[in-house]
Amino acid sequence: MIQHVYERATRAKLVDAVVVATDDDRIRQAVERFGGRVWVTRTDHETGSDRVAEVVAGLDCDLVINVQGDEPLIEPAAIDQAIEPLLAEPALQMTTLCRRIDDPSLLASRDVVKVVRDLRGNALYFSRAPIPFARREGAGPLGWKHIGLYAYRRDFLLRFARLPAGPLERLESLEQLRALEHGLDIRVVETTYDSVGVDTPADLERVRRLAAALPQAEH
Repeated sequence: MIQHVYERATRAKLVDAVVVATDDDRIRQAVERFGGRVWVTRTDHETGSDRVAEVVAGLDCDLVINVQGDEPLIEPAAIDQAIEPLLAEPALQMTTLCRRIDDPSLLASRDVVKVVRDLRGNALYFSRAPIPFARREGAGPLGWKHIGLYAYRRDFLLRFARLPAGPLERLESLEQLRALEHGLDIRVVETTYDSVGVDTPADLERVRRLAAALPQAEH
């Protein structure tokens, strides 16, 4: 699975290099077998951003993309979508993605993280709860699903990783809330890409079926 994520990330047009950050020796061995670049981190990181920050501290780069290792069908174009605003707006420090929710069951699911944005497209809040509440039906999309892919400027990420987790981050178990709790902006870019994470055996079977339906060049 990690090889699929790695290879698809390398297909993003705006990505110069891909590194797997892990504290698991089994993953290290798997990456080395297919010839990927891997960085073994400490075992005490609570979030993916904190783990990526440890790696970035030893790299010479300007922008950093945090791609989840359990999404083997990650769309390369979605990675580029997260990077583009950082290239266009020098003052922007962090971006992520969202996708329109049209299925009420997704809005109600605690496994689906929702986001609400301000008029500039910056995040107001992320939650596992169904937000926003629609007082009148038909006023717009049901909500926005957060796609857990992050892009940051290197210096911002290193500063972010040094910040203490706030009560909302701990309550919802959502690392991106740390930025909002400390008054930092996150630009949320709309995409049509939908994340397909693998957290259970059933998820794995679903991904296998989806992968089998893809054109050979996209595997």
